[in-house]
Amino acid sequence: MVSLPVFDKQGTQVGTYEIDPAEFATRINKQLLHDAVVMYQANQRQGTVKTKGRSEVAGSTRKLYRQKGTGRARAGNRRTNIRRGGGMAHALRPRDWSYRLPRKALQLATRMAIAARLRDQEVVLINELNFAEPKTREMAALLKALKLEGMRLLLGLPSYDANVYKSARNIQAVSVMPVGELNALEVLRPQRLLMTTAALDALRAKYRAEAASQTQQSAAV
Repeated sequence: MVSLPVFDKQGTQVGTYEIDPAEFATRINKQLLHDAVVMYQANQRQGTVKTKGRSEVAGSTRKLYRQKGTGRARAGNRRTNIRRGGGMAHALRPRDWSYRLPRKALQLATRMAIAARLRDQEVVLINELNFAEPKTREMAALLKALKLEGMRLLLGLPSYDANVYKSARNIQAVSVMPVGELNALEVLRPQRLLMTTAALDALRAKYRAEAASQTQQSAAV
């Protein structure tokens, strides 16, 4: 069981939040986390690299000089890869790097990532996070009060909030995401997770519902 302090916008502790990381995952499989993170990073690759082969570079295809009798090494045309201006021997081509792991494996990896963050007490809780209008100054002051200034940070919300998003988007290394869209990469990338208690409640309810659904499916089989 982990006891997390709950803060307000001024950085004052106003309570505690009891949670068991085992609710999300009973154990942490580092290999699965690694595989999930590598998959998400591979899917972000553009794959638009392109270099020219010997058939694409400019230059005559005529043999430079006769094969024998010159005393020099034999040579073909000037497009060969061993000459300056020639094509690459193994020219790079655009390719799609994306692939997918099984859905249940990715869901488990996300739960493991959250459990690891909770176990290491790298989750900071705030009682509420809302703004009447977008104010980057107020968001920066809030992060400073919580001693999170200058850190890579993920703000987890119960649902999308335009004012919170617009208040944080100009702060370097700070991202905002509804907890329903979290994945292993987004959870593990920042140094800290800043979540509202309502967001953590929503996350726990989501995983309880998933666990109940899987139990019912197993019983039906």
